[in-house]
Amino acid sequence: MARTLVVKATAGADAPERCAQAFTVAATAAASGLDVSLWLTGESSWFALPGRAEEFELPHSAPLPELLQTILSTGRVTLCTQCAARRNITEADVLPGVRIAGAAVFVEEVTADGVQALVY
Repeated sequence: MARTLVVKATAGADAPERCAQAFTVAATAAASGLDVSLWLTGESSWFALPGRAEEFELPHSAPLPELLQTILSTGRVTLCTQCAARRNITEADVLPGVRIAGAAVFVEEVTADGVQALVY
């Protein structure tokens, strides 16, 4: 059975350490061969947009654009439907490979067999 890790990032530039932890754990898991699904919610929603990850800075942290690219190239990145709507973000706005989906899809992912979920 494939092992899957679902990481829900709730923080962005408002809580940079928590944000970086979510992206670092997701990218590390993806690089190690796990099936990874990163959910962008709350303030992390902005990182679904082109150029926003490049604006993020946290000393002694891996660059967010590199972490995001690792996840996009090997796993899934999903932007919360409601979070996108509250920020006027549409499918046309997001980075290639980012999907917009809601709570039903999240629940389906986290309740599947072999899934571990983390919230940051």
